[in-house]
Amino acid sequence: MNEFFERALQRYQINTAKDKQNAIYEITQQVVLAGLHRGGFFDKAAFYGGTCLRLFHQLPRFSEDMDFSLLTPDDKFVFENYFQPIIDEFDALGRKVEIKKKDKKVFGRVDSAFLKDNTDVYNVAFQTEKTVKVKIEVDTQPPLMFHTEQRALTLPYTFMVRCFQLPDLYAGKMHALVFRNWKTRVKGRDWYDFEWYVRWQIPLDFKHLQERIREFNGKEMSIEEFKAVLKDRLATTNIEDVKTDVRPFLKNNPHELDVWSNDYFLQLADRMVFKEV
Repeated sequence: MNEFFERALQRYQINTAKDKQNAIYEITQQVVLAGLHRGGFFDKAAFYGGTCLRLFHQLPRFSEDMDFSLLTPDDKFVFENYFQPIIDEFDALGRKVEIKKKDKKVFGRVDSAFLKDNTDVYNVAFQTEKTVKVKIEVDTQPPLMFHTEQRALTLPYTFMVRCFQLPDLYAGKMHALVFRNWKTRVKGRDWYDFEWYVRWQIPLDFKHLQERIREFNGKEMSIEEFKAVLKDRLATTNIEDVKTDVRPFLKNNPHELDVWSNDYFLQLADRMVFKEV
């Protein structure tokens, strides 16, 4: 561990090896964003997903993957052009990293649920006590009708990142919660984020959600139809599987999931608010 990472780790409350691993992941993600910023990536793309919510809106759980969407579809976009700025950013901090394009065929059910042929996937890795590997996905033919904003980060220096606005982040999360193909592995992190959006009364951008449903699922849905499908999933999923998935990503409150039940989440669904058109 070098000086920069040691200093950055002091920003975190670390009690266990898992706490330290989560913190190293998060610092690594911020260095990746810094490299992308220097390379001009955010002139063409925006950050979204759980890690965006964690870094810019203080979601109280850790998040692993980094998801990006081009601002407009471009089947000739080459993410490899941004490898060097990322490598240079880590070099400046005393770290050697490698970036590899990932074969989408090796993904499990959860990872592959929303991967299209035009979603490129990459791993950024470097060696610590355990190898740190951050997965990056870039959608080159994204569902549109989303809005973006500039958000500031202060690590490893101060810079701006183009991000989806909260109502559109919410739309992406609800699409994942309802349509993700779980099989035997429930992604409880989707449920945790859903609770966060409802708690803070974030309005969901249903226009963007409709675009995602059209693009990925080939169907049209009204708000009422969507809520019916959502409630069916909330009512029938094994809540213990949901809790088991999310626990490793929580920070300091082991009892915050005690209230979780299928009925609790059905009540949350009734408290959702939607962005006015």
